[in-house]
Amino acid sequence: MSRNETVTELIQSGFNLTLLNNTDLCTLETCPLSLAQVHYVPSLGGNAFYLALFALLLLLQLAFGFRFRTWSFTGSMFGGLVLEVIGYAARVQMHDNPFKSDPFLMYIIVLTIAPCFLAAAIYLSLSRIILVYGESIARFKPRTYTVIFICCDLFSLVLQAIGGALADTADTRSLQQTGIDIMIAGLSFQVVSLTVFMALCADYAWAVSKKGGGLRNSRRSLRAKLPDFPAGKFHLFIGAIALATLTIYIRSCFRVAELQEGFNGKLANDQVTFMVLEGAMVATASIALTALHPGFVFGRNWSMKRARAALSGPSAVAKMESEFEMGGASPAAEAVVVDRK
Repeated sequence: MSRNETVTELIQSGFNLTLLNNTDLCTLETCPLSLAQVHYVPSLGGNAFYLALFALLLLLQLAFGFRFRTWSFTGSMFGGLVLEVIGYAARVQMHDNPFKSDPFLMYIIVLTIAPCFLAAAIYLSLSRIILVYGESIARFKPRTYTVIFICCDLFSLVLQAIGGALADTADTRSLQQTGIDIMIAGLSFQVVSLTVFMALCADYAWAVSKKGGGLRNSRRSLRAKLPDFPAGKFHLFIGAIALATLTIYIRSCFRVAELQEGFNGKLANDQVTFMVLEGAMVATASIALTALHPGFVFGRNWSMKRARAALSGPSAVAKMESEFEMGGASPAAEAVVVDRK
């Protein structure tokens, strides 16, 4: 039964018009669930789990960020994870009363824009990967990739934020729908950006494979070129980036489909689908980007200047030894220096 049909039936049955005109006054005892912001009671356990998980990942990202000085990566992850925490805190509030509009709009808006920040961390990582394998075989300079996709990410973020703000402050349903449409445009642009990003990543991977005579030989060439570089961790890091990109892409496609149906659509009111295609996808991406943090590969050489210098030929070991003596080397570099001594 649609919301309009429900309202008509309640009016005919003599339902309290005050509650009908302002469902924020409703409770689970006084109003049917069909009048709630979502047509289900949000799971306390499931949403509390995501809240705790994202809070833990946030603390770990801050710890790794200060340890390895990965400021741009950490800033991006911080923005995304803070919004995830806020969003699931709002859904926890909705467990007791799913009729109130404020926590509903809060979670809709912040969980919609949060992955933009996670995507920014992924875009920043590609430029470092290109530095390792070689800039000469890339279609663009490493920084060009970063600038292009960060700008696309910002444009997507602005559209989603404007749409969310308009939907939050709208006085009429038509104005609220306009806000939703702007959010859909932002999400759709994010999907297109991620599609192009994945295509360019695949193109670069193919170039690396061709240059090295296959992926296996490419790995051997990397070890020969940079014998002290933690190649094993680096390839795991690439896997984490690939996984995070795929899960955020799946999630973004889901949110476009969800919002296109509107807040009263089937997808927007299916809790299991939301918890899997929103919660689990973003959680998987966040776990991958935390467990295989770039600091474990690059140490404190995350900045483009330091990364390029650290990867520039045979002086890498001497540079590691110097950093080790100063107490600023990565765990991998410390292991190399200790072995050499």
